[in-house]
Amino acid sequence: MPHKYTIGIDLGTTNCAVAYTALDGEQPQVKLLPIPQLVAPATVESCNLLPSFLYLASKQEGATGAYDLPWSTGNDFAVGEMARRQSAELPDRTVGAAKSWLCHSRIDRHQAILPWGAADDVPKVSPVTATRRYLEHLVAAWNQAHPEAPLSEQHVVLTVPASFDASARELTREAASAAGLPEDLVLLEEPQSAVYAWLTAIGDRWRKVLKVGETLLVCDVGGGTTDLTLVGVSEEAGELTLKRVAVGNHLLLGGDNMDIALAHHVAGLFAKKGVNLDPWQSVSLWHSCRQAKETLLAPQGPEKHSISVLGRGSKLIGGTVTVEVSREAALQLLVDGFFPLCKSTDKPARNRVSGFQEIGLPYEVDAGITRHLAAFLQSHGTDEGGPVRPTYVLFNGGVYKADSFRNQLMQTLGSWFPDQPPQLLEGIHDLDHSVARGAAYYGWAKIKGGVRIRGGTARSYYIGIETSGLAIPGAARPLRALCVAPFGMEEGTELEVPSDAIGLIVGQPAQFRFFSSSTRKEDQAGVRLQRWADDEIVETDSLEATLPKDDSLDDHYVPVQFHAQLTELGVLELWCVSTRGSGRWKLEFSVREDADQS
Repeated sequence: MPHKYTIGIDLGTTNCAVAYTALDGEQPQVKLLPIPQLVAPATVESCNLLPSFLYLASKQEGATGAYDLPWSTGNDFAVGEMARRQSAELPDRTVGAAKSWLCHSRIDRHQAILPWGAADDVPKVSPVTATRRYLEHLVAAWNQAHPEAPLSEQHVVLTVPASFDASARELTREAASAAGLPEDLVLLEEPQSAVYAWLTAIGDRWRKVLKVGETLLVCDVGGGTTDLTLVGVSEEAGELTLKRVAVGNHLLLGGDNMDIALAHHVAGLFAKKGVNLDPWQSVSLWHSCRQAKETLLAPQGPEKHSISVLGRGSKLIGGTVTVEVSREAALQLLVDGFFPLCKSTDKPARNRVSGFQEIGLPYEVDAGITRHLAAFLQSHGTDEGGPVRPTYVLFNGGVYKADSFRNQLMQTLGSWFPDQPPQLLEGIHDLDHSVARGAAYYGWAKIKGGVRIRGGTARSYYIGIETSGLAIPGAARPLRALCVAPFGMEEGTELEVPSDAIGLIVGQPAQFRFFSSSTRKEDQAGVRLQRWADDEIVETDSLEATLPKDDSLDDHYVPVQFHAQLTELGVLELWCVSTRGSGRWKLEFSVREDADQS
């Protein structure tokens, strides 16, 4: 059955959104899907955003019907606005930042670990399950609004950060499939989706704005993450084309950090009044400071904003304590703290003070987004050693609703390139929904024809190969990295990886190590690296698996060569092909503990 709609889903760290357009028109008419959700027990309202929070209620609470939805009853959990509000009062029962956990390779994303740090008697879910809950809610909301066109039968585009590696993308796809999204859904990078939203807003006029050889910097700062992407303008067959040329690392740095920074400042104001906040009040304060930030930094924001917390001491039970935060203090703290004026040669701090760290999310040590931007432009810079100069800047993410942040970043970029300062690319006005809108437009263009950003893989991918040699007590054998998928490998293509035969262990447990790089763009398939800098290549997920033994061979050691395939849906598959027989084994760049033999 042909698709009736193309649907764009923004699976955000802080909020989710859904946009769609019918496929029967000559031009896309992108609309937003209102999402019914609990805003309080037994109270359902429709909003254009679904906060990415999951509240885990007790079985007794679920039995009361307080968390029933139009499409399900007897729920013992809540997704959306009510869950976000519960995170202030019951943080140990509320899951947030599941998307950030989804790309944290140092933990098992299938293990029930969230809410992180909650007591043993609190129910927990895995990052994959939490992600599935959000998507299930969006699927149900769509199906209720469009019963004649089930979402599972539509063309769906789901967005992910450009910096998500292959494992995080595959885990996202796994959660989406379990939630009822179609198997042929397409994953689209969020910064690219922001560019599509801009294209939607200005139409064919983009060809008069952008010229061959120019570069567009997409600076996406959302609630929990910062994503940096460069898109180049080139020409093919007389037509202007867009191509993604670089992506940055996945930075856990965004609006949440700003809320906490403001909460820390406000806690000091309470301390001056003799009120030392306990953990319960501190979490509540964090959420109050989110609202204060948005109010104070608005274009016509007030000079002062009051913040109150419920008293907890014996003399304050039932009362509140209030302090006032000035607009000037908030601007100085947040603008200078997160967008400091710096040099183009500056780099973010990486060193940690303590040798022991909690096994939590790998938040950035340096909160200076401009320093991370400087390092990004340097790493993808010119042959002469200077940073790459973007011609235009496109802002995306809720943080940039505040003009102060936009102005400070543009001023910083102007100081780096005084002769040709980058220009702001106007056009996106709805930053909360631009990613979903852009995804819907992309889906329409993919089917009906239109401007598409080329790019392929955002990284080069490698496998780790242990060298042979004499055993030395206490010393591991050196590891080499073989490139099996070069940067920019296009969807729907495959290639043979040139190399000598490599020994593959089958029939017994073995560990397979995968690596990736966003900066080594010149490495071709078959390149073998003897050594590399610490920040040049990073290890992704190890895969521990027992590959099925080839019954035609007696040995557990099979010489193979590699065949890489990037499917139309953006899934990277690595096939190990026996050079002695017909055996073929597939290794996916994911944490799934399975392998296929055919």
